[in-house]
Amino acid sequence: MKPELQKKVDQAIRLIQSASKVATEHGQPLEVCYSGGKDSDVILELTRMAKVPYRAIYKNTSIDPPGTIKHAKDNGCEIMAPKDTFFHLMREHGWPSRKVRWCCAELKEYKILDYAILGIRADESAKRKARYKEPELCRVYNKNEKTRQYFPILSWTKDDVAEFIRERGIKCHPLYYDSDGLFHTERRLGCLACPMQSKRQRIADFKKYPRLIYIYISRSYVSECA
Repeated sequence: MKPELQKKVDQAIRLIQSASKVATEHGQPLEVCYSGGKDSDVILELTRMAKVPYRAIYKNTSIDPPGTIKHAKDNGCEIMAPKDTFFHLMREHGWPSRKVRWCCAELKEYKILDYAILGIRADESAKRKARYKEPELCRVYNKNEKTRQYFPILSWTKDDVAEFIRERGIKCHPLYYDSDGLFHTERRLGCLACPMQSKRQRIADFKKYPRLIYIYISRSYVSECA
């Protein structure tokens, strides 16, 4: 492992251990917010390296790519079932959009434990770089529920992630690998046809999973005619 990355690894482990100390003082383990993506695989491995008490939790959105739940289970994660599925919620809220992303609030952004670590990296987007300037913040959810969040790999680049995965022998979600078994760090794992994706990416999802088109149209029709 390159010295530059080793330094980031050491810093990440110290942050996780520090967060764990606070959580333990309040009688809780750390929550590892696990999405099934490469960055959450990295923070899960870092947490194991830190040797602290934790619960790795995957929040099932009901529209994640096939194989995500299995990948989460293979990594020892707890699976949190949604109170309602995305398509049932769509009947009430309509289609999600970039401006109205009710799906995130309903299916992903809710509190489990008081102290949590997330695989957020600043270089993923300009918006994230502007929003996350420190490796720790207090997140307030609905009903004034608060969680102290920590970001161990906030300063990591995609090359750092790729090197760490290679060095630690981490097996990521199958969608990160091509037909020749080569790992592609530029690929992202998220909800199918997410409104935050580009038009090209959403079309690619619909082409890859054509049944989605039928489901979206049929649920939309029910929503409009209800």
